[in-house]
Amino acid sequence: MGFNHLYIGLITSHAYDFPCLPMSSNVSKSRGILPPARFGTVESGISGGPFGQIEPEFNGNDETELLYLSWNQDYGCLAAGTSRGFRIYNCDPFKETFRRDLKSGGFGIVEMLFRSNVLALVGGKANSQYPPNKVIIWDDHQARCIGEFSFRSEVRAVKLRRDRIVVVLEHKIYVYNFMDLKLLHQIETLSNPKGLCCLSHILNTSVLACPGLRRGQVRIEHFGLNMTKLINAHDSQIACLNLTMDGLLLATASTKGTLIRIFNTVDGTQLQEVRRGLDKADIYSIALSPDIQWLAVSSDKGTVHLFSLTVRVAGEDSSTSSGAAQSPTLICRNSSSSLDALISPSTSANPGSSLSFMKGVLPKYFYSEWSFAQFHLPEYTEFIAAFGSQNTVIIVGMDGSFYRCSFDPVKGGEMLQQEYARFLKTDKRPK
Repeated sequence: MGFNHLYIGLITSHAYDFPCLPMSSNVSKSRGILPPARFGTVESGISGGPFGQIEPEFNGNDETELLYLSWNQDYGCLAAGTSRGFRIYNCDPFKETFRRDLKSGGFGIVEMLFRSNVLALVGGKANSQYPPNKVIIWDDHQARCIGEFSFRSEVRAVKLRRDRIVVVLEHKIYVYNFMDLKLLHQIETLSNPKGLCCLSHILNTSVLACPGLRRGQVRIEHFGLNMTKLINAHDSQIACLNLTMDGLLLATASTKGTLIRIFNTVDGTQLQEVRRGLDKADIYSIALSPDIQWLAVSSDKGTVHLFSLTVRVAGEDSSTSSGAAQSPTLICRNSSSSLDALISPSTSANPGSSLSFMKGVLPKYFYSEWSFAQFHLPEYTEFIAAFGSQNTVIIVGMDGSFYRCSFDPVKGGEMLQQEYARFLKTDKRPK
C-alpha cells in the first residue's frame, strides 16, 4: 500500500513495534510495508528504527513525566506525550485507549487526526532517536512511519487536517498536502515560541490562523478563497488563539490575559470582547463550543471561565437549546465568498457592571462582560479546557488530572464537578 492510498480507519487498541525508515531528505515518504511486531518484542532486522524497542506497560509507581497534552479535532479524544512515549485517551467515557512506551525517550508533541490511526509525533528533548526538529507521521494501523519532515530548528507545533499537515517553527509555518507531502505554503511570523496556530476542520472551509509579523497581529489565511486577512487583535503579543470548526470565528487573548476578543475572520471585525479578570494572567487555552454559544478560557489563575457568546450564525434560532442549535457546518456549505453575512451579534447573557451605561466615561473594566460560569482548579498548573456533551466542560492538567464539570445554561454561576480522574501520577509541573 503506497502513501497515496493511505488507509485511515478507527484507532484500535493493538500494540505494535514502531519501525520507521531512515530519512534521505528534508521530506521523505516511507517505502515498503513493514510487518507489525508484538508488544514488548523487537522485530529482527528493524531494531534500528526509532520505535524498535517497546517496553512492557509500566506500573503505577513509575516516574513518567507528562510533556504534552492536546485534544483531537472534535475534542472526543486526548493525546498525551510523556517522557516514555505517548498515550491516547477517550473522553466520554474517560479511559485510556492505548499507549506506546519506548526506551529511547518520549514525545514533546503528539497530535491526532480525529479518531483515525494517524498521528504526528515530535521527539522530546531527551529522545535519543528522534530530535525535536523532526516530525514523524505515524500510521498505527500499519505500524509504520508514512512520512518524515526534518528542519534546521526546533518544531514548535504540528496541526493536522484531513487534507493538510501544518508544521510550526518559531519564525515560519509550513503547510503541506497530506496525500503527497508537497509543500503548498510558507508563512513568516513574528517570534512564535509557543507554536501558536489553529485550523478549521471542515473540508469545505480551509482556514489557518497564526501570529502576524507585528505585535498583537493575527494573520488569517482563507486558502479556499485565496485571501489573507490581517487582524490587529491586541496591543500586546498574542498568547492564545482558536478558531471555530468552520473557521468563521476567531477568539484571541494577549500576554496580558485580561481580555478575550472574538473576530469575524472574513472581514476582521471585532464581534465581542469579554473580560477574564483585572490581573495579568497566562492564558493556557481558549475553547469555542461547537454550537458557537459558549467560550471557555483557562489560565494560571486556577479558574476556568465560561462566557456566553453574543455571536449567532444566520439561520440559527437563538431560542433553541445548545444541543439543538443548527450547526454552522451545514450553513457554510452553501456559502463561499459571502461568509461574513452569516455572522451577526446577539444579546449577551454575561454579567456586566451596573455602571456600564457610562461607557466611554469610566475605565473600560466598568462596562466589561464578565464570565457567566466558573470552575476553580489548583493555581499555576497548566490546564486546557474543551466542551463535552450536554452543557459540560472537560478539563485536563499537566499534573495528570481530568475533570468533567457541568454548568447551568440559564443561571450560570459555579460549575459542578461531575467526574475526576488521575490519568498519570506525577508531581512535576510544566517548566
